[in-house]
Amino acid sequence: MGRLGTVDPSSYSQPDLITTEHSVLNWKVDFGSTKLQGSVLHRFKVLSTNLEKILLDVRDLNVTNATLLAGGSEVPINFFISDPVDDIGQKLTLELPSGTAKGSLNVRIDYETSSSASGLQWLNPAQTLGKEHPYMFSQCQAIHARSVIPCQDTPAVKFTYDATVEHPSELTALMSALIDKKEPGKTQFKQEVPIPAYLVAIAIGKLVSRPLGENSNVWAEEAIVEACAEEFSETATMLKTASDLCGPYVWKQYDLLVMPPSFPFGGMENPCLTFVTPTLLAGDKSLADVVAHEIAHSWTGNLVTNKNFEHFWLNEGFTVFVESKIVGRMQGTKELDFKMLSNLTDLQECLRTQLNKTPELTKLVVDLSNCGPDDAFSSVPYIKGSTFLRYLEDLFGGPTVFEPFLRDYLKKFAYKSIETSDFKSALYDYFKDTDKKDKLNVVDWDLWLTCEGMPPIIPKFDESLANVTKELAQLWSTKGVAELKDSPDIKINISIHQLIDFLGKLIECKDIVDLTAGKIELLESTYDLNNSKNAEVRFRLNRLIIRARLIKRLDEIIAFANSNFRMKFCRPIYRDLADWPEAKPAAVRNFVSIKDQMMAVCSHTIEKDLGLK
Repeated sequence: MGRLGTVDPSSYSQPDLITTEHSVLNWKVDFGSTKLQGSVLHRFKVLSTNLEKILLDVRDLNVTNATLLAGGSEVPINFFISDPVDDIGQKLTLELPSGTAKGSLNVRIDYETSSSASGLQWLNPAQTLGKEHPYMFSQCQAIHARSVIPCQDTPAVKFTYDATVEHPSELTALMSALIDKKEPGKTQFKQEVPIPAYLVAIAIGKLVSRPLGENSNVWAEEAIVEACAEEFSETATMLKTASDLCGPYVWKQYDLLVMPPSFPFGGMENPCLTFVTPTLLAGDKSLADVVAHEIAHSWTGNLVTNKNFEHFWLNEGFTVFVESKIVGRMQGTKELDFKMLSNLTDLQECLRTQLNKTPELTKLVVDLSNCGPDDAFSSVPYIKGSTFLRYLEDLFGGPTVFEPFLRDYLKKFAYKSIETSDFKSALYDYFKDTDKKDKLNVVDWDLWLTCEGMPPIIPKFDESLANVTKELAQLWSTKGVAELKDSPDIKINISIHQLIDFLGKLIECKDIVDLTAGKIELLESTYDLNNSKNAEVRFRLNRLIIRARLIKRLDEIIAFANSNFRMKFCRPIYRDLADWPEAKPAAVRNFVSIKDQMMAVCSHTIEKDLGLK
């Protein structure tokens, strides 16, 4: 594949020559053909003299016209689309009149999306909770905006947007923007803060809302909206805590939309409207930390953005770091440290399974010259990145020293897209004239940014909560069923987060003695696992059932894999089943039968996990 552009290896666009300032979207939503039809009007800023052409990213779009708007007249311009690159898309070339000057340039593109656009998911009524109306939603990160809009699909470019969406009048349309005007069957939106293309988002369905705070609501289908309002009742507190840490919240509104189960991520930080998976509905708010993560993105990622996805840790490492601080301020420093230690268990699992054949993708800064961002996606930028920031915080003197730097960094780069070198410069500029300047020479940047595997240095955490789960995992992995039954140690009182971490650590044990149906049943009865509504618990239990090779429970495992298409859960389940010769044929048959109900990013990666691609 090679690098498609100099600024971003995954985008043909040339932000050093021309950049998008504002886009106007006009869409008609056609559920019958599962397409968006309409146009986009881009206002570009030309940075180069005599620019001959504009290069945009597209994927499976049917472009019908391109028009230059100048001085009240419309001039058709030639355009052509290149052959597709697998999992990346195509290049749309717009030819400009000779002598195009620097400055403002308006181009309208008429087009429609493919009925199978990788960034859109269309659900028929039977796939929704209400069973009466269809539903559509988008997921543009990392590089799927190009399947929805012909655009500069790179986080190096940020633009504001307006949108007019025509849709069935009985349905509600929402976007990653503020609603400007609403009438039956037509909704207008405005996003006045510049965003990268991957943050353009839309959802349309039979949706209702409940208030969560002064400028915050939760949206969902009627059947679950009350449960959602209860589960996410701490949203306003999280938002205030994040603002205290990071500075003013610039997006005005913070709404949540609880998605259908086919949504592939835990959450997506679309501005003004975070999308979250319904797998967070545990009934006890124990998984609402994901909302703290998405709120943190309002600063780290949405306001200060990675210039391309090789520097994805600048989005996700910072966000996990801020998320843990929100948790720490709300629940205490022991919980903060336990969360970061639990993350390291998850990272270990990711390195052992998902990335064991691609160690180069375990670096903090990766090379995406020959790899799409979807294939590189893992927990590394999240967990290795946040561990690096915690290491730096400890090195420079703790939160009282580092949090003011964090606010300064967010203010300095607000509304910009940056690379790791920009973060490094900001750190040096901030501390070089202070009594901490000697610490700058202690940081081995090359080691942290380019070493493979686990973080090179693990900071000193409070391990009191984690030691409990470590001892439980040790106990369950080394003792037989008879001995465990008589042990009072297995009956100690633990929190739900400790239970999740303990099960995760047990999965990571190289050997588990006497891993039989009897041991799994003892585990289930001791911790009441069969009655748990917590998806993180169910996920880990299913992985242990697979490890125990309990073929009689295969239907149960597949039912869990079919209950949601959150990649965090279904990818490891399918990977585990692929390593179990007796179960693999059933897993493949099941996947083939339901893959069309998944978003492209999910089905594409599971196909690779199962060795089908």
